[in-house]
Amino acid sequence: MKKNKTSQRMAMFLLSVFALLFLVLAGRFLFIQASGEVAGVNLKEFAEGKRTDSYTLEATRGKILDRNGMELAYDQPTYSIYAIVSEKYSADKDHPIHVTDVDKTAEEIAEVIGADVNDLKKRLQDGIDGDKFQVEFGSAGSGLSQDQKKKIEDLDLPGIQFTEEAERFYPNGTFASQVIGLAQRQDGVIAGLTGIEQQLNDQLAGKNGNISYEQDGYGYKLLNPNEEVQAAQDGDNVYLTIDQKIQTLLEDTLTQVDEKWSPKKISAVVMNPKTGEIVAMSNRPSYDPNDPENVENWYNDSISNPMEPGSTMKMFTVASAIEEGKWNPDEEYKSGTYKVDKDTTIGDYNKSWGSISYLEGIQRSSNVAVANLVANKIGEDKFLEYLKKFHFDQKSGIDLPGEIAGTILYNYEAERISTAYGQGTTATPIQMVTAASAIANDGKMVTPHIIDKIVNPDTKKVVEQKKTEVQAEPISKETADETLKILESVVTSEHGTGKPYKLDDYSVAGKTGTAQIPNPNGGGYMQGKNNYLFSFLGMAPADDPELIMYVSVLQPELSATETGSEPSAFIFKNVMENALHYMDISPDQADDKNEVSEKRVPDIEGMSTRATKNALEDTGMDVVVIGEGDNVAKTSVESGQSVLEGERAIVVTDEPTMPDIKGWSMREVLELGELLQLDVETLNSGYVKTQSIKKGTKLNKNDYLAVEFST
Repeated sequence: MKKNKTSQRMAMFLLSVFALLFLVLAGRFLFIQASGEVAGVNLKEFAEGKRTDSYTLEATRGKILDRNGMELAYDQPTYSIYAIVSEKYSADKDHPIHVTDVDKTAEEIAEVIGADVNDLKKRLQDGIDGDKFQVEFGSAGSGLSQDQKKKIEDLDLPGIQFTEEAERFYPNGTFASQVIGLAQRQDGVIAGLTGIEQQLNDQLAGKNGNISYEQDGYGYKLLNPNEEVQAAQDGDNVYLTIDQKIQTLLEDTLTQVDEKWSPKKISAVVMNPKTGEIVAMSNRPSYDPNDPENVENWYNDSISNPMEPGSTMKMFTVASAIEEGKWNPDEEYKSGTYKVDKDTTIGDYNKSWGSISYLEGIQRSSNVAVANLVANKIGEDKFLEYLKKFHFDQKSGIDLPGEIAGTILYNYEAERISTAYGQGTTATPIQMVTAASAIANDGKMVTPHIIDKIVNPDTKKVVEQKKTEVQAEPISKETADETLKILESVVTSEHGTGKPYKLDDYSVAGKTGTAQIPNPNGGGYMQGKNNYLFSFLGMAPADDPELIMYVSVLQPELSATETGSEPSAFIFKNVMENALHYMDISPDQADDKNEVSEKRVPDIEGMSTRATKNALEDTGMDVVVIGEGDNVAKTSVESGQSVLEGERAIVVTDEPTMPDIKGWSMREVLELGELLQLDVETLNSGYVKTQSIKKGTKLNKNDYLAVEFST
């Protein structure tokens, strides 16, 4: 009996405990149902979060284009491949949408992407054995092109999927690569690392958007997904002052010099001295930003490699003397040597021409001439003022990252005198061009710039437009004009060191430079025929320069019969001559042996092809008709334009076909390309040797034309 009472009490206790637990749990459930929260977490929001997927809508990075709209850098879609290996993904589906045949899938994909078939098989099988949902194919399965993606899609393999992302693409390879720069994907975002890509990264990058929606357990959108979209804002487009045609001329010429003479470095800058617009800039070594492996030189040497410029500095010494009223071209001095102090004597390259005029001294590039000008005419302190007026003590202000200014070495008398002829003191190519713009531009020194404008890609509205900026006026117009005449005589005089830089159709004002190179092992300068920085700073046409160009070639491998000026003269002459013709600058020099008369193009508006041809031939022009059409679409000359007898005129009909262009100059080929809107690629220099499009072939806009030139 006692045992029964105990059992009853235990049963009542347990029943009470269970009843209490039930009430607690029921109360908790009622509380959760009423409040919708657990431990401060809103269950509705938690559930929505668990079934909500979101991903970034990546903004398209802005394009970089040349002054005429030629694309130099843009985003290009690439694809990564992955495989769904879980059978669960195919549940309730009419056909499998996961990998069903490992061997077939691996073999067919490996052939397209160039991967190891056994590696792909292992990845797939390991994913299946490990009960994974999906597997990726490593580096071999990433960075796939649109063509590779299509080939794989055509295989119709179940379970194969793609993700898309953009990568930066540079269609012209090494073309102005150290100017345009490099942008690469870092932490999921394309970011500029060098050049314009770095300088304007914020404007180019744009702003990413976002999309979110609710999905089921298999990743499919719900019928009512509560989708939210925040659109991406694409980056702005950047137009450069670079001209694709002139830059191509420069790149091709530098490549030829690099291959023939194997110099340690080459730098070249072409600028409009009136506006400060850089129309071409390049260096060697360079690199292809599409394949940035084993890069020898990331730096843009034109703005970041100060070197002793040598005798090109003499033009600023002369300009300073003229401005100070201390220049007398006919006054004579004794050439040969000049004793600076008891320990230092400078010489004219171990030569002496006896007593000669200062003008002849400049033409011959006499160190003694400019040493006398600084020490006995201008004064060392006053000359330092002019060096600073020409901004040799500061950066040029070009809108590119990484600019490094040269240094005025002016502590001792020997340094002050040697600066007059460009030794000791250092400067970059962009500093030299900037300073020389004052001589070419009536005494006004302009700030160089390489960004033309920034444009919104959607509205086409110009966000920012660069303007010409005069940063200083170190000399007067009168001084600039007189300096130009002196520099022109450096090229035309029988004594002139600039004779190798003379152009066929345009007068040139300029100054050569042969700078000694400091010995890297310490003490003095390097010795030997090749161990110099050979340079030229020239402007054309001489009386009113439209372009100014600085070119320097460091330590070229010269043969016994070659002079140091040959590599730099080859670059200057090819680029400057063709660039001025391309810009339609009227030649100011005619061949004295063949006097050429100038005529004006008659009114040819609305004429038929035959009538236009006859009218132009009557002016003495060599007329080339493009195609068989009766109607004229375009002509290379306009009514009223001044032309020279024998000059080639191009008449494009409404049914254009490819002419035989063998023997044409590069200027004429580029002009043809502009008229027909062809994609022209040139090789070498001189006159046309071969053409990729056969004579008589029908021409369409953007057709590719490869042209090889030969001297």
